[in-house]
Amino acid sequence: MSELDKLRKKIDELDLKILELLNKRTEVVLEVGKTKQDKHLKVYSPERERAILERLKEKNSGPFPTDTLRLIYEEILSASLALQQPLKVSYLGPSATFTHLAAKRQFGSSADYMPESTIKEVFDSVSRDKARYGVVPIENSTEGIVNYTLDMFVDSDLKIAFEIMLPISHNLLSKTGKKADIKKIYSHSQARAQCRGWLESNFPGIPVIEELSTAAAAKRVSKDTSAAAVASELAASEYNLQFVEKGIEDNKTNFTRFLVIAKESLGKTGRDKTSIMFSVKDKPGALYLILRPFARHRINLTKIESRPSKRKAWEYFFFVDLEGHIDDKGVRKAINSVKKECLFFKVLGSYPSAE
Repeated sequence: MSELDKLRKKIDELDLKILELLNKRTEVVLEVGKTKQDKHLKVYSPERERAILERLKEKNSGPFPTDTLRLIYEEILSASLALQQPLKVSYLGPSATFTHLAAKRQFGSSADYMPESTIKEVFDSVSRDKARYGVVPIENSTEGIVNYTLDMFVDSDLKIAFEIMLPISHNLLSKTGKKADIKKIYSHSQARAQCRGWLESNFPGIPVIEELSTAAAAKRVSKDTSAAAVASELAASEYNLQFVEKGIEDNKTNFTRFLVIAKESLGKTGRDKTSIMFSVKDKPGALYLILRPFARHRINLTKIESRPSKRKAWEYFFFVDLEGHIDDKGVRKAINSVKKECLFFKVLGSYPSAE
């Protein structure tokens, strides 16, 4: 037996040990699931999953890469949960949107994913217990906030349970993969804006037609050899399309932030954010009076956005993200002070800050 054969034999033996350990782990997971059901506890425990991933990250001494280890364990955890109780997750569809990719990043491949046509339908699916969680886009690092998602929180009782940061890379896809065949391009408005410079330089004069999503654009192009779509790699696979060009986004550090909505927020993790919304009294210095308690309690505000209330002319809702959990002493004191100066106030949720 050659040295290479000996090494391969050792790998085969290790693979069998890994398989044996995975099955032993699964047996324990099933016992945990039964115990939770007997005690009427929730099967899904995101706090526990995060603790497992953090512990493995700290203990990994290499050479196996930590990022890859995390991805593998996210799938192990997803499969384990599916054996206990299928987790239903709705998202802004159709299949192969970036929101779909974000959902899979958070919940793994074994969750039961349900595409919805609009952001409102995602909120409705969670409110009516059709899904346990919903995933919606909230902002892009290049093009800014998704206003419709903010508006949905005004009348909704749902909470933010997680945030997801997803690097966004756009591709130009078509049936043939040939630039010369393209007479029109389909894209979602956000994707078009993120690729505006590249499209203008490479396809001047070619009309770019708006679609409901990048996946919808890819689906349309799958039936038209004269068209191309700005969409994800997953869409290329989903709709059997060829790459005309990869990575056409103007900003190569292009990220989109997504929110996971649920009926409840999570407990403290030690690295949390809290999102709030409020409207202020119409008087000089009103916004200053709102922001001052956060400065006094040394709380960092990471985002502030305003939206027309749509209830009264020139009345606005403010949306604020801040560092810390609602159960933190300083955050609680600041919020209690802020409420006194508000016409309307709502905590949208405390949740783990995305890495």
